[in-house]
Amino acid sequence: MRIVVKGGRIVNEGRIFDGSVVIEDGYIVDINNQQPESSFDEIIDASGCYVLPGVIDDHVHFREPGLTEKADIDSESKACAAGGVTSYFDMPNCKPQTTSLATLNDKFERAKQSSHVNYSFFYGATNDNIPTFAQLDEHRIPGIKLFMGSSTGNMLVDGQETLEKIFSTVKLPLMVHCEDTDIINHNMAEAQKAWGEDPQVSLHTLIRSEEACLASSRKAVELARKYGTRLHIAHLSTAEELELVGDNITAEACVGHLYFTELDYQRLGSRIKVNPSIKTPVDQFLLRQALADGRITVIGTDHAPHLLEQKQGGCVRAASGMPMVQFSLVTMLELVDEKVLTIERMVELMCHNPARLFGVEQRGFLRKGYRADMVIVHPRSPWKVTKDVILSKCGWSPMEGHEYQWRVERTLCNGKTVYVDGHVNSEVLGEEIRFNHAS
Repeated sequence: MRIVVKGGRIVNEGRIFDGSVVIEDGYIVDINNQQPESSFDEIIDASGCYVLPGVIDDHVHFREPGLTEKADIDSESKACAAGGVTSYFDMPNCKPQTTSLATLNDKFERAKQSSHVNYSFFYGATNDNIPTFAQLDEHRIPGIKLFMGSSTGNMLVDGQETLEKIFSTVKLPLMVHCEDTDIINHNMAEAQKAWGEDPQVSLHTLIRSEEACLASSRKAVELARKYGTRLHIAHLSTAEELELVGDNITAEACVGHLYFTELDYQRLGSRIKVNPSIKTPVDQFLLRQALADGRITVIGTDHAPHLLEQKQGGCVRAASGMPMVQFSLVTMLELVDEKVLTIERMVELMCHNPARLFGVEQRGFLRKGYRADMVIVHPRSPWKVTKDVILSKCGWSPMEGHEYQWRVERTLCNGKTVYVDGHVNSEVLGEEIRFNHAS
């Protein structure tokens, strides 16, 4: 198959230019600013649109296996396609947890059968699986995920001796959830004394506090600098933590922390309850500034679906996590319109930098010889988020009722149209992502 995407404004590697992208057998074979003259099996007219590399989301929870009443690989990869996300890295806290070679291989087999975009999986660190790190195929996974804060089951790792072993052993990128459990537990006990067994969700920011994030992140950074570990701080949420990044310390900001503040609890309640918590307007403002000045390396979603009934209650009963992968790109394009960052920088943070940071092979850029992962987006094309457009299996979104001005028109994954005109092509399946961490 020989395909051309013509007539659009290409955004790639710091440039915006009018041009065409030629695709052959799933690979980009030419990018130019000329009108194509050759014959093609398919001509995709991108007139009036922007053509971007497909988004790489470094942080999702697709809930398979074991929690598939909330989500599964099939449903959430369809949501990816509709949102312009062509590659994702899924997290290990499912059931069973992805903390052995057997459970890791099982997830790859599941995705091979049902993922409609490209996929890979983080391997989870526990208190007792450090010896298995040496057996991992570093070309198959983006890195190791470590929970240094309140988590599920045996995935909480906060003993100093074990942390020292993990940070000194890991050669791959180490992505860390940083929240101090002791501080959180103390804050919760104080809140329950004052407000009862299930404090109202607006107190979540005070319970899972800035102090809890900063204390844990400082410990992680100290260990990373001691051992030269490639530390990637997940969902950085406070202004103070921004001062910790640099050298071998990188940070991810999530769309939820960039878009919402604690004031939004009044409007959305537990729908925006996430860990770490949504913080203050000041934190949001400074996180947004850090998108442009280089302190934030990657934008992800921490896409974490729950059934709506599981989101009912306050700081104790309501589950933490929200689905965002379908709306991450258009939300960030809204911030482009608000002059928070340029569209070139947005592409850097959502496409190029995830590929660079994790050594993704042949993806994340519009380049000759690379896989043809791309998204065509239309500006000034208003539409509203209604329940019927939500593809996540949980069936809801914190963005319901919101009107966007940008629209994802088409998503191509490995040169195949997986989403167009509001519909996912279920016959298209993604590919396993390959990594070259030496680069």
